[in-house]
Amino acid sequence: MIQDMIIILDLGSTENTVLAREIRALGVYSEIYPHDIASGELERLPNVKGIILNGGPNHIIDGEPIHAGRHIGESGYPVMAIACQPNDGRCHAEYPDWETAAPMLKDFIFNVCKASANWNMKNFIADQAELIRRKVGDQKVLLALSGGVDSSVVAALLIKAIGNQLVCVHVNSGLMRKNESEDVVNVFGKQLDANLVHVDATERYLTKLVNVADPEEKRKIIGTEFIRIFEEEARRLGGADAIGFLAQGTIYPDVIESGTKTAKKIKTHHNVGLPADMQFALVEPIRQLFKDEVRACGLELGLSDEMVYRQPFPGPGLGVRCLGAITLGRLEAVRESDAILREEFKHSGLDKKVWQYFTVVPEFTSVGVRDNARSMGYTVIIRAVNTVDAMTATIEELEWPVLKRITDRILAEVKSVNRVCYDLSPKPVATIEWE
Repeated sequence: MIQDMIIILDLGSTENTVLAREIRALGVYSEIYPHDIASGELERLPNVKGIILNGGPNHIIDGEPIHAGRHIGESGYPVMAIACQPNDGRCHAEYPDWETAAPMLKDFIFNVCKASANWNMKNFIADQAELIRRKVGDQKVLLALSGGVDSSVVAALLIKAIGNQLVCVHVNSGLMRKNESEDVVNVFGKQLDANLVHVDATERYLTKLVNVADPEEKRKIIGTEFIRIFEEEARRLGGADAIGFLAQGTIYPDVIESGTKTAKKIKTHHNVGLPADMQFALVEPIRQLFKDEVRACGLELGLSDEMVYRQPFPGPGLGVRCLGAITLGRLEAVRESDAILREEFKHSGLDKKVWQYFTVVPEFTSVGVRDNARSMGYTVIIRAVNTVDAMTATIEELEWPVLKRITDRILAEVKSVNRVCYDLSPKPVATIEWE
């Protein structure tokens, strides 16, 4: 069953994702599209029941206010818009705040648009499984399996949809957390008996990233090499005729943060905006899910709590936590300090309380004292945030004894480090990751 959908057209609002989540919470699916969506693209979208025009502080481009195209008002869909003049009874007035908005939103969605509350994980999984089967046919699919929540949920969904047509490939880029690749091979290759290929590309990645300091360039290099490796594995496993699809754990925040014309780019995610010449068609079944929805999907698919609530890990790995140009010394400092942080959080019970926690190491040193002599060392910055959907985040207020114990261990065990700091910046203005 294809679920009913409410379209949000981005006219510069900073709360598009909040609105989309409010609509989904009502049991109706919602997606965000650019303000200048073409009429043909709008017509191709399935089961659209209504359109919301959502303006805000980013409503100016090149000095001119932005507007939706004339075809939106002539599309025949009910429209709800800011500062809007009634249009044949199909256009509702602006909602002044979220407390007032809830009943107006419900009235628009259910009474005006006549949408059905059929958005739930059971229906989503059934829809995606059917769409995957139609798209893939009898071909094999390669899945980029990092072992994180997103790729694990995609793996479970693909197994449900196409069974042994799935080939999982885990690439060790050399930018993984301590023992991460070993754990992935053990869980998926041995315990779950998945069709798993393990590729150690450490030297390849680190060679490509020498002297690359710009975060966007790092992400593009990591993303490009990621595709090249999968193309090589496809050829090795039987060629493009046998494997024509690449599955990824791309989720909605990845898409949104990579930018539209109105919603400015925050950062390019390594799995969004991939090389135009890649030889695969993409399969991204959770592309439109927020992070909490991904977890709900995993639980509905029968994955364990331990797997579903694993610590999030960015696709570019420690490459975006070793700030600036990556060096082996700072990469090792990130890896070891991160392992200490995770051990101490687990010991303190914080691993069940905090959504994401990690360390970063900037590209500078500072003076310190070690072994009664002046020394230069790295700074480790601890990040611990709580969020629902990764679009906003608050800071975990760590107790002093816990923070001191973590600091003491890092300074004692990671000899290249002489300072430990705690990042108190929420999202926004900061992002969760530093790069």
